[in-house]
Parts: sequence; structure tokens; C-alpha cells
Amino acid sequence: MFTKSTRFYDAVYGFKDYAGESEQLLGLIKQYKSSDGNALLDVACGTGGHIPYLQEHFQIEGLDLDENMLVVARERFPDIPFHQGDMVDFELNGSFDVIICLFSSIGYAKTESRMRQAVQTMADHLIPGGVLILEPWISPDQWKPGDLHGLNVVEPDFRITRMNISETRDNLSFVEFHYLVGTPEGIHYFTEEHELGLFPTVSYLDALQNAGLDVIHDPEGLIGRGLFIGMKPAS
Repeated sequence: MFTKSTRFYDAVYGFKDYAGESEQLLGLIKQYKSSDGNALLDVACGTGGHIPYLQEHFQIEGLDLDENMLVVARERFPDIPFHQGDMVDFELNGSFDVIICLFSSIGYAKTESRMRQAVQTMADHLIPGGVLILEPWISPDQWKPGDLHGLNVVEPDFRITRMNISETRDNLSFVEFHYLVGTPEGIHYFTEEHELGLFPTVSYLDALQNAGLDVIHDPEGLIGRGLFIGMKPAS
């Protein structure tokens, strides 16, 4: 995951409009949630980028597999419960009115069977009338092997250049990020490997429906990758 780059994660993804995305989420939740509570679980929460914009509306908890990311999240939000666990098979006490799983984190399930299990696990933690908002990873027909990507980050106390070339390996999208990081202590180079499952829209729809949810698909979503809204029947 982002274990090596945790220190720089928020700077690297500083281009994300967490405030704008949260406004869209609030609108969707208001439109589709029919339960009365305000308990929200952020699955694959990372460092908690959406939390500042949602915490006045919900009683939030977070879950992530990467303990290093949770260290940052707990420092930022000491009053919020954060759980270390895998989205595929986590078990928490209690249920939630809203579960969000964003920024294509579901791709880290890697295989379709694990993706389906993750969707079922999240659905099992929903209160009747609750809503699951799931942001998919890039679909197989949109993934472009051989594409070159790069970004630069300039901050007062560090500089970052990150580059990668999109690849496909064993039916997975494979990304090896190459980081060049400069700080007053020196210049450092490291790599991180990321493997994400390439699932078509129909597979997500089927997984959500098989988990007992009524589903709406927004092909645009928050950042152009689409969005699935799964509603758990109230009765």
C-alpha cells in the first residue's frame, strides 16, 4: 500500500477536492438514506481526508488495513474511533447508517471473489434503510497499459516527484510508483508497488445486488470513475 509514502500521502494527493466531494456525498446520503441515525463508517479511510467535512453531520468511525495511515488519522482526529482491519472480512460491533468506501480502494480487493466478499461485509454492517457509497477502480475497458503518469509536489520543507507506467499483470492493474523525495536531510529514492483488480461495472452491480442492496450507478461519480449507491431495504 502506501506504507513507504505515508508521510507524504496528503501532499501527493493534495489535488483532491475533499470539500467538494463531501458536499456531493451529503447530497446523495440525504437523497437515498432512509434510516434515522447518523452513524457513518469510512472504509479504507486512509488519513481521513473527508472527515473534516463530514464530522459535523455524522458520528464517524474509520477502518483501514494500513496501520501507518491510521497513526496519521488518529493524530488528526483523536476523538474518532479508528479500526485496523481488512475491508474484505472486518467485523465491528454495531451497524451503520452510512458506509463509504472511496477513492477506488475497493480495487485493492484484487480478485472478484474478494471484491464480492468486501461488498457483502459492508452490506452486513448497514442498518436497514442505510446506504453504501462505493467508488470503483478503473474498469478493464478504461485501463490503458503503457500510459506514463507523473506529478510534482512543492512544499516549504520537501519536494516530491512521482512517476509510473501503467501495466497489466495477471489480470490486475499494476502500478509501481517511483518516488524522488528531497528534504533538508537529503534526497531519497524509493518505490511502491500497487496491484488493483480490474472489475467491470456489471460485476460491481451484481455484487451489490447479491448483498441485498438496491443499486443506483452514477457513471461520473466524484472524480470521473463512477459511483455506486447501494440502499439496504428498510424492512
